[in-house]
Amino acid sequence: MHVVVNAAMSADGKLSSRERTQIEISGPDDFDRVDQLRADSDAVMVGVGTVLADDPSLTVDSADRRRARGERGDPANPARVVADSRVRTPPDATVLDGAAHTYLLVSRAAPTDFVEQMEEAGATVLATGEDRVNLTTALGKLEGEGIDQLMVEGGGELIFSLVEEGLVDELSVFVGPKVIGGRDAPTLADGDGFTEAFPELELRSVERLDAGALLEWDVV
Repeated sequence: MHVVVNAAMSADGKLSSRERTQIEISGPDDFDRVDQLRADSDAVMVGVGTVLADDPSLTVDSADRRRARGERGDPANPARVVADSRVRTPPDATVLDGAAHTYLLVSRAAPTDFVEQMEEAGATVLATGEDRVNLTTALGKLEGEGIDQLMVEGGGELIFSLVEEGLVDELSVFVGPKVIGGRDAPTLADGDGFTEAFPELELRSVERLDAGALLEWDVV
């Protein structure tokens, strides 16, 4: 599986404010780039925190791109994947609206009634790990479901965990012309942080985009 992390952050590295409300950081050119990346992917993944904060659809906006996916034999939209160790996905979340197939990643400690509720809402529930999702095993199961390219859109806890487990191949970051600040505002990679054996990145390209810059890295 090829894993691409994509994010938009402020000039000071924040994904959002301390209130964790959605902030428009990038512009139309970057939105179009992200839509193409979604269209090129087999699945789009977020953590449950992103679902609770933004209620995203994670679908392809462009009708032409949805049509092109259909012409090559793929569903109009990529599958959606939610990492939810603490079983907080609401049954009325947009990711469960049937516009694309949804996989919910939970731990084996997830209550049976929650799993049944999610399955009734149309999700495929994959349980790995004892108290929290084992991402390595979960991504292996997704690969077995035919997902070869996985796009990850956040948030910071999920991105850190994927990097920590050595599961990320590429990192694409749009850096926008805003300073958000706040010690409690989410960053690109939250979690416990690294104190040694820092993951290394190789810069592949830098591009001026909208009023900011797109940085593309390979994880080495």
